[in-house]
Amino acid sequence: MFDPKSIDDIAGRLAAAIPPGLNNLKDDLEKSFHAILQGALSKLDLVTREEFEVQKLVLAKTRSKLEDLEKRVAEMERQLPNKEEM
Repeated sequence: MFDPKSIDDIAGRLAAAIPPGLNNLKDDLEKSFHAILQGALSKLDLVTREEFEVQKLVLAKTRSKLEDLEKRVAEMERQLPNKEEM
């Protein structure tokens, strides 16, 4: 899922952008920003970079095996007697 430190960082930057006249609300707003960001991001169907890279490797391996199997099937089909010759 999304890194909690990143959410904290974004919420902190949003809170830092609050005009000086509203500094007394800064902590409450930062907590609200954090909750809103966490809720919005949790609804998204996200994966971590690590999960993505693992799945990319799995897909590459699967694709390679599929190509090998396709070659084997093609070779086996070439070795079968031609149906028209029977």
